[in-house]
Amino acid sequence: MKSSSAATATATAPRPGPSRGRIRRQLPSSPWLFAAPGLAIVGIFILYPFVSTVINSFTDKRTLIPGEYVGLDNFRELLHDDMFWIGLRNSTLYVVGVVPALVLLPLLLAMLVQKHIPGITFFRSAFYAPVVASVVVVGLIWVWMLDERGLVNAVLEAVGVGKVGFLSDQWLLLFSAMAVTVWKGLGYYMIIYLAALANVPRELHEAAAVDGAGAVRRFFTVTVPAVRSTMVLVAALSSVAAFKVFSEVYLMAGPNGGPAGEDTTLVMLVQRVGTGLTGRVGYASAMSVVVFVVTVALMLLVLRADRKEDA
Repeated sequence: MKSSSAATATATAPRPGPSRGRIRRQLPSSPWLFAAPGLAIVGIFILYPFVSTVINSFTDKRTLIPGEYVGLDNFRELLHDDMFWIGLRNSTLYVVGVVPALVLLPLLLAMLVQKHIPGITFFRSAFYAPVVASVVVVGLIWVWMLDERGLVNAVLEAVGVGKVGFLSDQWLLLFSAMAVTVWKGLGYYMIIYLAALANVPRELHEAAAVDGAGAVRRFFTVTVPAVRSTMVLVAALSSVAAFKVFSEVYLMAGPNGGPAGEDTTLVMLVQRVGTGLTGRVGYASAMSVVVFVVTVALMLLVLRADRKEDA
């Protein structure tokens, strides 16, 4: 009787449901379904244009003409193109002039606004305001201020200095565009430094103060080593952004790059050569490949310098 009742209980007992592991094995593609929209956006707007640009750099494609394979002819032509070397020179100068300022000044600004004093929230918002403003609006405001009849020249003329050709002189125009880039980027990198400074132990500053270290010495012996990795990140980001600068110089110098095109940057040259009904898409693509290679080299150079300091 016991054996028959046990058999009946076993037969009537409900079967255990599928385990979680079995359910996961039945739906192996579910993670890819969630990632599909993001992957599609990356593929359509980043990967495809990148591959297409690399392919076009080896052709003589124009805006309305498919083009044929020409090998390395576009890159050989770049070596003898004076405007390409002018654009490369200006883009390199832009990196040299902008990156040190965007690495140091936002750090000093972050140290200033991190203090808990009345009204500091207003100054944080004021310093960050240029970041959220449109680069076109910012550029037009600075063009109006630096014009020969603008506010800056009016003040200089009132104090007896006289008018300065900020937008007509080759080098002054380029330096003015650098100033706009630094002014607009200060608030963005300040936020990054604020996050890094929040993780610096207060005890380190207190111990250095007890040892007799002043504010300047504490800055170089405590603050800088603590945020060095963040400084490397800011240097890498600002280097890439400065080398690919377009809007600031385009708005202040015009589509032709200022006087005789001497203020043209590489990205401006790509836009000028590759657009229009007769745009040389293949030649502009070759320039774009050069811009990509240089920006990657800049990032690797910054990261390698950081590793050498660690060693």
